Amino acid sequence: MSYRYSAFRAAWAGSTALAVAAFAFAAPATAQDSEAASEADGQLATIIVTANRREENLQEVPVSADILDQERIGAVFSGAADITALAGTAPGLNVESSNGRVAPRFYIRGLGNTDFDLAASQPVSVLLDDVVLENVTLKSFPIFDVERVEVLRGPQGTLFGRNTPAGIVKIDSIKPSHDTNIVTSLSYGSLDTVSMNGAVGGSIAKDVLAFRASVQLQRRGDWIDNGFTGQENVLGSYTDIAARGQLLFTPSDRASILASVNFRDLDGSSTFFRANVLGPRNNNLNNNYDRNTVFYDAGGGNVAKYQQFGATLTATYEFDSATLTSITSHWTSEGSSRGDVDGGFGASFLPVMGPGFIPFPSDTQDSIDLEQTTQEVRLASNGDGPLSWQVGGFYFESDFDVTTVGFTFPPPVTVNHTNEAWALFGQLGYQLTESLRVTGGLRYTDDEKDFFVRSGAARQPRSVGDNQFDWDISLFADVSDDASVYAKIANSFRGPTIQGRDVAFFAAPSVAQSENITSYEVGFKSELADRRVRLNGAVYYYTVEDPQFTAVGGAGNLVQLINANKGEAFGFELDSAFQITPNFLVTLGVAYNNTEIQDPNLAVGICAQCTVTDPTRVIGGSTRALIDGNPFPNAPEWSGDLTARYGIPVGNSGEFFIFTDWVFLGDTNFLLYESSEFNAGSRIEGGLKVGYSGDNGLWEVAAFARNITDEDNVLGVVDFNNNTAFVNEPRIIGVMVGVKY
Repeated sequence: MSYRYSAFRAAWAGSTALAVAAFAFAAPATAQDSEAASEADGQLATIIVTANRREENLQEVPVSADILDQERIGAVFSGAADITALAGTAPGLNVESSNGRVAPRFYIRGLGNTDFDLAASQPVSVLLDDVVLENVTLKSFPIFDVERVEVLRGPQGTLFGRNTPAGIVKIDSIKPSHDTNIVTSLSYGSLDTVSMNGAVGGSIAKDVLAFRASVQLQRRGDWIDNGFTGQENVLGSYTDIAARGQLLFTPSDRASILASVNFRDLDGSSTFFRANVLGPRNNNLNNNYDRNTVFYDAGGGNVAKYQQFGATLTATYEFDSATLTSITSHWTSEGSSRGDVDGGFGASFLPVMGPGFIPFPSDTQDSIDLEQTTQEVRLASNGDGPLSWQVGGFYFESDFDVTTVGFTFPPPVTVNHTNEAWALFGQLGYQLTESLRVTGGLRYTDDEKDFFVRSGAARQPRSVGDNQFDWDISLFADVSDDASVYAKIANSFRGPTIQGRDVAFFAAPSVAQSENITSYEVGFKSELADRRVRLNGAVYYYTVEDPQFTAVGGAGNLVQLINANKGEAFGFELDSAFQITPNFLVTLGVAYNNTEIQDPNLAVGICAQCTVTDPTRVIGGSTRALIDGNPFPNAPEWSGDLTARYGIPVGNSGEFFIFTDWVFLGDTNFLLYESSEFNAGSRIEGGLKVGYSGDNGLWEVAAFARNITDEDNVLGVVDFNNNTAFVNEPRIIGVMVGVKY
C-alpha cells in the first residue's frame, strides 16, 4: 500500500511555518517529571500530574487519577503486548479491541463505545504529548520510551475537549535533555516473542540543541493452528515497529521549540474470532475452545497491516507573568485488517457440534486512509500569587476514507468522513484562604461532521453538528498537613456521530445526537505515616443525557448508532501505596462502578441462538429485546490492580528484586441486551519479574512472565448466531536484559 509522504510533507511545511511564527511569542518546554524521586529514603515518591496542563503534585489536584510509572509500563509490555494491556492497570479503566493491535476501545467509569468501525467515536480521549489521537487507529499507537501514563477519571472537557466525558489516558514521552543518555532493553519469550527497546539522547549544541531518538520492535511467531485446513502454526504472528525522533531547540532561557516525529509500521494479525465456544445457555468456554486452534475457511489469514506517521511542533515562550504555548500537529494513518469474523464456516467441522450455524462465510476487510491536523494555542499564568489562569484556542480537522470489502458481498464500498471543530477555553483558580482553593473552567466547542459514500453504493450524504459549553468547578481544602478533601461538579459533551459501515451491507447510515454528562464527585488525598502510606479516594455520581450506544449484530448483522434517553452511574475509586520498608513497596487500587441504561422503550436486535436472561423483555417476534435497566456494555462493576516490589541490596551497588503486578475485572456484560452467553465472569491476570540489577541500576538481567497463571479470559463477543468470542493473550515466559548509560 502506498504511504502519502508527499501529503505529509506539505502539511508539515505548513505546520512548521505556523510554529516558527509562534516562536516569537512562544514558551519553554516543561521540565521532565520527577515522579521517581522521593524526598527522603524510605518515603513514597512524589507523583507529578498534568491534569490542569501544568506540572502539579497529584496530592494537590482535585482529580481522581492513577499513574503508571516507567517500571510498571516496562512490566506490562515486556511480553510485546499492545495498548489493550492497559485494561485494569488503573481502577475503573477497561480497554479491548476486536481489531487486533489496532482500533482499541477505551472505557472509564463504565462509559465507552463498543462500535468496532474505524470511524467510531469514543468518550475516552487518548493524548500523546498533549496531542489528541482521535481516530481509533491512532489510539493504538504503541507505548514506548515514555515518562508516565496518566489515567484521569471523570469529565475533562474544559481543558482537553475532543470527546472526554468519561476521562483521558494521557501519555507523556521522555523528552530530550543535554545529558547523554542511552537506554536499551531486549526480551525474548515463548512463542518466539521478542520485545526490543532502545533510546539515545544528548546535546548537539550545548544548552541550545538536544535530541532524543527511540525505537521499539515487538514480534511474535505463528503459533495458532487452523483446524479446518489441518495446518499447524500458520496464524498469530506480528511484527510491530515504532520509532520517535525529537529535537529540542532552546535559544534562550525563555524560549524553546520541541519538534517530534512518530512512526509505526505494523504487519501482523487481526483478532482471532472463535466460533461456537460459548455455552449454550451459559458463558463458559466449552469443548470447542482450544486457544491454539481456530477453524477458518476464510479471512485470508486474518492479516492486519498499518502505517502511521505523526509530526508535532511545540513552541513556548515565557513572559514575566505568563507562558505561551503553541502545539501544531499532523497525523496520518493508513492500513487495513481482514478477518474471518464468524470464526469459521458453519459448525460441522468443529470438535463439538453447535451451538450455532452461519450459512455463509463472514469474511470482511476494513481499511482506512486518514489525515488529522490539530492546532492549539494556550496562554497560562506562571506566577506564585493566589490567582492562576489560562486561556486558549483549539482547532481540529480530520478527513478519512473507510473501505469495507465483504468478500461474499461485492462490490467494495468506500465512505468518507470529515470532521471540523474549534474551541475556546479558559480556567481560573483562586486561593480563597491558606487552606481553601476554588477552580473553575469553561470551554465552548463547535463540532461539525459530514459523511458521504464515495463509491460502491448510493451517496446517502449525512451532516451533523453541535455547539455547546463544557464547564467545571471544584473546591480543594487542606484539612491538615497530610490530608485534603475536594468536591467537583463537571459537565461535558461528546459531539454527534455518523456510522456508515452498514452501507456496505445494503442498509442506510445511522446517526446519534450529542451526549451530555453531568458528574458530581467528592474525594480525599492523604499521605500518612511520615509519607510511607498514600490513600487517595473518590466517590462519584453521573448522569448522561442521550448517551450514544452501538447496537451490533442481531438478525441483520447491522451496526447501528442509537441514543438512549438517559444513563446513570455511581461508584468509588481508591488508590493506595504502602512503603512498607525502604525496599518493599506495595500499591493497591480498587473501583466499584454501577451503571444503568434508562429508557423503557428502547429495544435492540438479539442473537437468534443465545438465551436472553429475561424472556419477558423479548419483543418483535423474538428478534429484539428491551434494554431498560441493563448495565452499560463492557462496564465491570468491580475492578482493581495490585503491584508489589521487593528489593534485596547486594554489596554497594547491586540489588536482587522481585516485581509482580495483577489486574482484576469483575463480571461484565458485553452487549446492550443481557444473555446467558454474551457476558464474562470475573477475570484476573498477573505478571512476575525476577532479576538482578547492578551498578546502581545501570544494568539488569531478569526473567519474566505475563499472564503467569495462563488464564483463559473472554474479552469480547461477536453477536452472531454461533456464539463467537475472542480471548486474551496466552502465557508468555521469557528473559530480558537492559542497559542504561
